[in-house]
Amino acid sequence: MPLSAAAAMAAAMTVLVAAAVPGAAASAGTSPEAPTSGAPTSGVPASAAPVPEAPLPEADLSHHGYVSFSGGHIAIRIRSENLGPSDVTASTVRLRFSAPLAMTQELPYDCLRSGKATVLCETGGLRSGGGARQTALDLQPAGGPDEVIVRLDTVWNGGVRDTDPKNNVHQVLTPATGDAYAF
Repeated sequence: MPLSAAAAMAAAMTVLVAAAVPGAAASAGTSPEAPTSGAPTSGVPASAAPVPEAPLPEADLSHHGYVSFSGGHIAIRIRSENLGPSDVTASTVRLRFSAPLAMTQELPYDCLRSGKATVLCETGGLRSGGGARQTALDLQPAGGPDEVIVRLDTVWNGGVRDTDPKNNVHQVLTPATGDAYAF
């Protein structure tokens, strides 16, 4: 999630909490609204009545591809797509490995490390029923293991409700045989 979106969400939550909790506005450094009539109030201004939330747009992110492991390299090819019905402005795929990765790794420009054994890759915007986004990685595990378990899932989906999350969560046992294992 971009930093500006996270800051906006945090500011909105502060306003909502201050409006929903009696006395919270006073403790937050603002003055509570004075009642306009002699009727008792709950400490929540009438204008702060809960507003029904708009339903989240629906989409169906899907990640498929293959993993192979040989010669000390894990090759991963991911095809990310959105089966709809709404567009996804951005999404992020998380790859977690059962073995730590070597400290020096060259990653594609849209990927970054998120720990010793985790890589995050942005897929960018995915139009409903549009073309798929391809991500290719060539990684080296540390310590020379004989096999690696790769866990793949969506960690950010652009704020949509995924109607079928099962097709974007995978776990693949990959022995160091050079065979390609599909997910």
